[in-house]
Amino acid sequence: MKPDSTSKAVAVYCASSLGKCSAYRNAAVSLGRALADSNRPLVYGGGTKGIMGVVSSTVLEGGGKVTGVVPYAIFAAGGEGEQNNKSETHVALNGASREGEQNKSDTHIIVESMHERKVEMAKRVGGFIGLPGGFGTFEEVLEVTTWTQLGIHAKPVILLNVLSFWEPLRHLVRNGIEEGYISPERGRCLITFVDGPVDHDEHETYDWGKVALQALDDWEGRRVEPLFDWSRGSGGKISAEEKLAAT
Repeated sequence: MKPDSTSKAVAVYCASSLGKCSAYRNAAVSLGRALADSNRPLVYGGGTKGIMGVVSSTVLEGGGKVTGVVPYAIFAAGGEGEQNNKSETHVALNGASREGEQNKSDTHIIVESMHERKVEMAKRVGGFIGLPGGFGTFEEVLEVTTWTQLGIHAKPVILLNVLSFWEPLRHLVRNGIEEGYISPERGRCLITFVDGPVDHDEHETYDWGKVALQALDDWEGRRVEPLFDWSRGSGGKISAEEKLAAT
């Protein structure tokens, strides 16, 4: 499958735990509802617990489509949350759907590695949204941001700054700009921080999903010239994304 910058699907990166504050869960519900209402399929890590599970279950409850991408080791161990119910979950191996089951709204794709999971998710979507999470969420957000910077794809990264969760990353980016490691132009556009109300008490009921999708649609980073032309492989026959998928 070739990367698709025009896809309506959205990859959501977030935690397999709920965190300490109900505002995080509520933001996940808001995002799930917005995805379902706007007919934008969700692509995510396939977990059933935490705000990861909240987003996916909310999308399904709203009649939306969900694709979970799970490395085999995690799938075999029962997943990042509760054990998958195989009688209710359509399982596809290596990104290929089983014949006759393509219309199911809940699909799980099993891949061999964490790297393949990230490539498979990135290829299927037109943009990325980050909710609060841990090391895995940090790594996924920064990797797809780097791929946009390098020109591997041209897709927005939107971070929902619920209760200022992503503020340390914003400061890190600013510091990188000030110290000359990130160009100001790229630093401003590669990641979009959605802050919500100044009063954190309002974050509990804020419509994070609506503003997240609006930020996806308004993204202007496509105007930034990529650092490299990845269509020029050896002999010009192999794209960067195809190389990524093969690793």
